[in-house]
Parts: sequence; C-alpha cells; structure tokens
Amino acid sequence: MPALDGVVADVAVAAEDLDRFFGDSHRDLAGVHFTGSTTVFNSMWKTIGASMSNYRNYPRIVGETGGKDFIVAHPSADAAAVAVAIVRGGFEYQGQKCSAASRIYIPQSLWKSVRDQVVAMMKDIKMGDPRDFRNFMSAVIDKKAFDKISEYLGAAKKGAKIIQGGKADGRKGYFIEPTLVQATDPAHRLLCEEIFGPVVTTYVYPDNKWQETLRLVDKTSPYALTGAIFANDREAVREATSMLRNAAGNFYINDKPTGAVVGQQPFGGARASGTNDKAGSKLNLIRWVNTRTIKETLAPPRDYKYPFMGAE
Repeated sequence: MPALDGVVADVAVAAEDLDRFFGDSHRDLAGVHFTGSTTVFNSMWKTIGASMSNYRNYPRIVGETGGKDFIVAHPSADAAAVAVAIVRGGFEYQGQKCSAASRIYIPQSLWKSVRDQVVAMMKDIKMGDPRDFRNFMSAVIDKKAFDKISEYLGAAKKGAKIIQGGKADGRKGYFIEPTLVQATDPAHRLLCEEIFGPVVTTYVYPDNKWQETLRLVDKTSPYALTGAIFANDREAVREATSMLRNAAGNFYINDKPTGAVVGQQPFGGARASGTNDKAGSKLNLIRWVNTRTIKETLAPPRDYKYPFMGAE
C-alpha cells in the first residue's frame, strides 16, 4: 500500500500560526497528526476545511486532544484500590497529562473510607525538585498553567468543598498542592471542564443509583478519552463497560485511567478528545496509507452481451 500522495505534517502549533502553516500555498498537504488542546485542533480543522479547494487530496486529520477523565466506583469496589488510583491517576505529573483522573464518582457507602485514605496519602506526598526522586510531585509547567489552575481552586470554594489541599504558591516555582474537592452538584464546572492540573473533584452518589450514575458519567463531559471502573461485582463491570462505551476510548477495569503503554494499549479517545485513531497501533498506521485495488482479468470477455440475454 503506497503512502499518501503529499506531505503529512506532525505538528503542535499555536492557534495564531494555523493560517500560515495551512495556507493556500500548501497544495500538497496530505494530512496532519496533531496532539494538543481541543481548541487549537478545532481551529486547525476549520482552517483546513476553508482551503479544501486548494489541496490535491482531502487531507487526513488525526487529533488527540483533551480529556475529563473519570473513575467511577461501584459499592462492591475495594476502597483502598480506588484511593490509590485517585492519588496516582490524579496527581502524578501534577495532573498535567490528558489521561489524568479528574472526576470521581463514589458511592455513599465507600466515601468515608476512600476519602480518609486519599487524604492520608495526600498529606504524605512530597513536592519539590523533580531531580529528587523522593518527591512525588513538582511544579506545574508555567505561569499560565499556574494561573488557570489557581482560578479553578477559587471556583472550588464556591459551590463545592475543598477536602484537602487547595493552596498555590508561585513565589519560587509554580507549585499547586494536590487538591481533593467534593461537589454536591454533578454539573459543577470542576466536574465538567478540563483543568490539566492536580485537582480531583468527587461526586458522592447514593448506592442504589448505580445505573443513573453511569448515565451521569456518560453525559457530563464533552470529552471521551480515558475512564476507569472499580468493582468486584462482575455484573457491575459488564454494565459499566456497555453503558460507558462512548465515554472513554481507553477504558480501565480496577486500574487508574492513565499510563497506557505504546505497543500494549493503543491510545486515543473520541468526542471532544479527538478522532480516536489509536496512536501506538496499526490502526493509526492505516490512516496514513492509500489502499489501491488492482484487478487483472486473464480471460477477458469478447462480446458485450451477457449469457442471460439470449433468446428464450
């Protein structure tokens, strides 16, 4: 199968550079493979679409963008396993990865145990220089991220409750404490919007509202990148796997929703999380080739008429 006829760009560009990069002069643009924010990817798609009459081919557009990744626990779940998944999934790399756990759904019967274990681990977390491997967390990437996350911490104090953390210190490095928030409103912005920082928001649901909660998880966020379900009840696992089939391109059972390994767990999500072309697998490779069908006839017909056209 031959490669695409043209140039495939693997880019991460700012929104203001889109017109320059995909200008009218790029007649041979064959495709773009993008990793970055949903906003930039949407602008990129719009820019390419506006120039369709100038391209030799229809460019193939692949994107892996944002996420609002979830952990949903069933009443049968192991509370300790859920707590560790929240801490590792939400606070590793300061929560600054697209697959980081950000919204948590906990049954009332498990909430106190999970909360207390998470808080105990958060108090034990050390922050500082990443060159010191005893530090579990370091600073967020830059001042822009620091200011954005700090704004969300302010929002957490309105209509929600900060259980642990919530402090930001930008005097020497841009440090954000790992923060656990509880929201009573399932539509609170901290449960809906991508934060890209060490802020995890929980919603506690009644134990007898399992299926209703799964529907809530599915419809709350525009993203569909990663998600995890914790349960020891196999029927609950089956229900979650089915009902959340469109809510996460990478779905985890009794594991944190992050840490996919290239070559083992192809990665990608749909909805506002991208085109779900599964980087790290042959499915992604197929997007970048053109399939050509070749037919050879060794005994071609010598009469235009078909046999059924004969006289009766």
